[in-house]
Amino acid sequence: MLVLAGVIQLSSWMTTIAQTLPPTPDLATLPVSAEVVDRDGLLLRPFTTDGGRWRLPTTRAAVDKRFIDMLLAYEDRGFMSHEGIAWNSMARAAGQFLLAGGRVVSGGSTLTMQVARLIEGQPTRNAYGKLKQMVHAGRLETELSKDEILDLYLTLAPYGGNIEGIRAASLAYFGKEPTRLTTAEAALLVALPQSPEARRPDRDHAAALASRNMVLDRLVAIGTIAEEEARAAKLEPIPTARRPFPMMAAHMAEAAVRAEPEARTIGLTLDKRLQEALERLASARARLIDPKVSVAILAADIRTGEVLSSVGSAGLLATESSGFVDMTTAIRSPGSTLKPLIYGLAFELGLAHPESLIEDRPTAFGGYVPVNFDGFNRGTVTIHDALTESLNIPAVVVLDAVGPARLVSRLRRAYADPRLPVDTAPSLAVGLGGVGITLRDLVSVYAAIGNGGKPVHLYDGLGPLPEPGLTAPVLDPVAAWYVADILADVPPPLNGSPGRIAYKTGTSYGYRDGWAIGFDGKTVIGVWVGRPDGAPVPGLSGITGAAPILFEAFDRLGSRKAALPKAPPGVLFASNTELPAPLKRFRHPDEDLVARVSSPEIAFPGDGVDVDLGLGAGSQSPLVVKIRNGVPPFTFFANGAPFGRSQFARQDTWTPDGPGYVTLSVVDAEGRGDSVTVFLN
Repeated sequence: MLVLAGVIQLSSWMTTIAQTLPPTPDLATLPVSAEVVDRDGLLLRPFTTDGGRWRLPTTRAAVDKRFIDMLLAYEDRGFMSHEGIAWNSMARAAGQFLLAGGRVVSGGSTLTMQVARLIEGQPTRNAYGKLKQMVHAGRLETELSKDEILDLYLTLAPYGGNIEGIRAASLAYFGKEPTRLTTAEAALLVALPQSPEARRPDRDHAAALASRNMVLDRLVAIGTIAEEEARAAKLEPIPTARRPFPMMAAHMAEAAVRAEPEARTIGLTLDKRLQEALERLASARARLIDPKVSVAILAADIRTGEVLSSVGSAGLLATESSGFVDMTTAIRSPGSTLKPLIYGLAFELGLAHPESLIEDRPTAFGGYVPVNFDGFNRGTVTIHDALTESLNIPAVVVLDAVGPARLVSRLRRAYADPRLPVDTAPSLAVGLGGVGITLRDLVSVYAAIGNGGKPVHLYDGLGPLPEPGLTAPVLDPVAAWYVADILADVPPPLNGSPGRIAYKTGTSYGYRDGWAIGFDGKTVIGVWVGRPDGAPVPGLSGITGAAPILFEAFDRLGSRKAALPKAPPGVLFASNTELPAPLKRFRHPDEDLVARVSSPEIAFPGDGVDVDLGLGAGSQSPLVVKIRNGVPPFTFFANGAPFGRSQFARQDTWTPDGPGYVTLSVVDAEGRGDSVTVFLN
């Protein structure tokens, strides 16, 4: 009668307990860490849960089979056959409890019961808690498959501190996914959940070592592993510290989580291998330049626009260089990087050919007087050489012909977003960096050039896919190929080989930004170097700071390397002498008008300056006199006496007899003139 009453009472308790149990979780909806993954599903960066825990969803299929075998053998050999409770183990645990005077010796819990406890989040060191756990385990067995129960254990098992689940534990203690574990690693991961805080290898090395070896001995005793295997595993060292969790593509990953805060897994188009390689490159190069300098790198597929790597800084935690700032999206001055598009427009409009001649001479455009980076003029050069040498004056002359507004319009066709001063129209200064633009914008522009002039919409996996449709070209195919062919001839840095890629460098005013953007047949890569706070970096330039990084980045592409595209139909292969007359020399559409309405000016030397020719030491170095504007031929005078006449050139030289003041004059074909007085010494 008492037994019957006890059974009735127990049944009543179990019914009551069943009504208080939490809903059976589904791994697909269980609160877990958000994870950002690459194009192949490889982990780039996980984030903690709202409670600050590392809990990465894990399935049996994603874990080393040896670990699963060792776990079941050690924890629950009857897992695949019981219905949630191993009664023989429970009886053994109860007997040990009584013999030990009420002290728990062994739990007798199955893996299903442990999952029940983990779901409830309550201790079960008393009879009622154990009974509740048993009831819960029974329900889990009826509602879930064995694999689903095991998946919950693999995701929820505690491993010390804020680490939950084998995947988070494997990353934290071994720095790798649990797909391949050594016997020693698997044994430690089997042992830790039994007493996660006491056995933490980063807190108590000896306890972790002892618990791992205990698991190995037990597995040998029951025949799961051989004694020789266990002996070898015991020689493997135990980790003494937690490893940092992956933090690749940190800036883009944060943007992804902000954009999709409810998502558990966010896939990006990035390539983890390339991302990791370029992050190491950016960090190493920045350290060599200056602690306050950062480096940003962006790589994309030319055809699809998929972003393959996005390195926002030299390191997210690099405080001196403001590593938290994503410099792939920062608005900066592009320096000379827009020149290829300027010349491309001239090719497209039929104003020039790469072998067309153009004058690199002092030229003024109203109040705007561009000068070359090194301050020197080359005289008559080809368009090809003007671009490969990045001469400023020819670029501005060509831009004046094609129009700054057209340049800005083509930038927008390339999905770039150039920023101009408020309420101002595009000016000639745009061609030399007088506009705000991002690294992502420039990569998009160069992708279009490498794609035969067709615009390329960069896509990183965030937001909707760009809709296909007819879009206006950035350049026609022939003009784009001309530009690419010229850029392939730009001299490489010391660590590069010529002709591998088509590329261009740029340096913004005041040495604030160094740029290098290039492409081969498949990939476009852009590099920015500088200080995020906009401060100058003395000596920084695109060719010395960014170009070496660009070439090293292409070295890391591996199988993605590809030759530059072949010439499309319509390309004119010709030397300057073989060109049609209108293309032999670049002529501004308004060149005659400009020349006739503008009087000649002596551009060098300036009025009132002292010019050191070394005359005091007995030297007879010649003085170079340079002219801008006016109509040739020009006649040059020194103190009223003619010393030279040029049919086309806008400069001449004069050798003085000695130091002293001299008045230099010039008269053009229209009789207009200019003069300056200088002191020679």
